[in-house]
Amino acid sequence: MKKLLLAVALLALGSCSEKSEVTEISVQRIFGECRANVPKGQPPLRNPDGECEIVTQILDDFEKRNPDIRLKVNIAPWPGYDQLSAQYAAGDPPDVVTMHMSVMPDFVSRGLIEPLDADFAKVGLDVNNFTPAARNGVTVKGHVYGMPFDNWTQLWHINMGLFQKAGLVRDGQPILPHSPDELLAQARQFKQATGLPYLLQPTDNERAAFTRNIYTYLLDQNAVFFPDNKHIRLDTPEARRIVELFRQIYAEGLMAPAQDYPAAMAAFLNGQGGICMVGTWMIGAFEAEANTPGRPLSAGYAVRPYPMLYGGKQTAYVDGHAWVMPRRERTPEQRAAVIRLMKFLQQRDYDWSRTGHLPTQADIARSPQYLGLPHRDGIVALATVGQTLPAGVERQIAIQDIIGDEMASAITGHKPVAQALKDAEHRVNDLLFHVL
Repeated sequence: MKKLLLAVALLALGSCSEKSEVTEISVQRIFGECRANVPKGQPPLRNPDGECEIVTQILDDFEKRNPDIRLKVNIAPWPGYDQLSAQYAAGDPPDVVTMHMSVMPDFVSRGLIEPLDADFAKVGLDVNNFTPAARNGVTVKGHVYGMPFDNWTQLWHINMGLFQKAGLVRDGQPILPHSPDELLAQARQFKQATGLPYLLQPTDNERAAFTRNIYTYLLDQNAVFFPDNKHIRLDTPEARRIVELFRQIYAEGLMAPAQDYPAAMAAFLNGQGGICMVGTWMIGAFEAEANTPGRPLSAGYAVRPYPMLYGGKQTAYVDGHAWVMPRRERTPEQRAAVIRLMKFLQQRDYDWSRTGHLPTQADIARSPQYLGLPHRDGIVALATVGQTLPAGVERQIAIQDIIGDEMASAITGHKPVAQALKDAEHRVNDLLFHVL
């Protein structure tokens, strides 16, 4: 009997000594799967400035520097919300998840993600260092609900070789319009000289670009198109000016027709248009092409914010990615690990900004290191002047789809502009009316 008791005691002591001192938290991210290209503990074998490669390396580096924390990383297919919704329904959301700033109001209104102000203050994560665009993007109802990872926006990516051929270069810089009339005149000049469309952007299947265009040019006109969080105003002179302009561009063949997203990107890479209207995330890929001898962009590549056409100060519609903490049961150690990870992500803002996205930390946006990256000095102002939609507006992704659908119908000539704007306004307001 004594031997049995001794054995039990030794077993208990052994169990205690084997108790793990490591805290595990689950991290769910998007940006693709590339582990074969990023062996653990090694730099990427190729594409070092890719989104997937950088985020994979950052999370690996966190674990290396924090051996008391283990990350259980789950890679969700973009944009990740179907999977996240299923996890909430099962009562098992991740501890940390990447989320678009435009989606955060939907989760805040239902109490599904936690405010982080107090946690950030405890560890010295300075929210005052967030750029204005980033701070606005993660602040809902006066509280910070996320650690901003980036802001992104649409840009004008320019084939300088074709611009030179069209006579639209002065002192090595692209000549850009400052009014709708100048835009049409330069687009016609470009097409006459090159035989190619002035503008490229997705027109089929990917309608978000139309919405982002109209948001930016409504902001350019200082239009208040969300008078409150439950209503949109689109049946207005300001909106009609924008849609009628793009309808004329399309009707004259100054924009390439019938292109989905891959086709529009391929057309620009192959020198089949002057300007590609697409986001910050394409800077790296286009710059790599510009540095490859013999490629269409090797004659010159430039990037600029959307030119303001209606007399306003420079602005742009921006969205962004943030890291948020879903509401769930977790130990104090797990909560502390989540916040430690977020602070680490803040400290790696420069690394992530190499993707082309705008930095979210003001000190990085001002740094010679960031401004020394290709083209960044020309777009960094958007981290300050870029604007998100009002933080209380829910269902922003669905709204984007509705507006893009109606704008595509108007711009491609399938519906009168006035009718499309009336229909878009009605559909969005009906959606917002039924949001509980």
